[in-house]
Amino acid sequence: MKLYSKPGACSTADHIALQWTGGAFEVEVMDKDSIKAPAFLAINPAGAVPAVVDGDFVLTQNAAIMGYIADTFPQAQLTGDGSAQQHAEAARWLAFVNSDVHPAFLPIFAPGRFHPDPAQADTMRQHARERLRGLYASADQRLADREWIAGFRSYADPYLYITLRWADSVKVDLSGYEHLAAFKRRMEADAGVQAALKAEGLL
Repeated sequence: MKLYSKPGACSTADHIALQWTGGAFEVEVMDKDSIKAPAFLAINPAGAVPAVVDGDFVLTQNAAIMGYIADTFPQAQLTGDGSAQQHAEAARWLAFVNSDVHPAFLPIFAPGRFHPDPAQADTMRQHARERLRGLYASADQRLADREWIAGFRSYADPYLYITLRWADSVKVDLSGYEHLAAFKRRMEADAGVQAALKAEGLL
């Protein structure tokens, strides 16, 4: 299995998940030029990461890739203990990050996609920061009595962690969210997280 990742993008979460599996994989670290080059566009015409190539099988979209990693390396238990309940809980929190938290950053990263007037960009970014603070409140509450967002280590944790790195970089106010801060520290101390960050030049 080969993962195409761009440092600090949501694809880094897939890289961490692969590190957690202990299985064999390759990672090609992309940059702004290689991600738009013909060789990669042949894999993903959208010119976006993540993308996975496994033999003749090509897969895009982060949530789908996380599921594929979990199914390919079941011994890693990235969706729990095999029960339907734990699988659903892991999927629930993956969906929370993928469908709620991640898109909430888009008005910060690319305000022009949402309003044509550049004068409105700062207002849009601030509204997005406030919305993100509200979303992270539920994650902080969830982590009050557990180390992992699903209650066990799952594929949702790396994705949540990567968004917390984004939150730091764009100055989302997460003050007072002590449980979320503790989660971030645990992730940063994790050997698999450190290996992925080092490989992508993020340490």
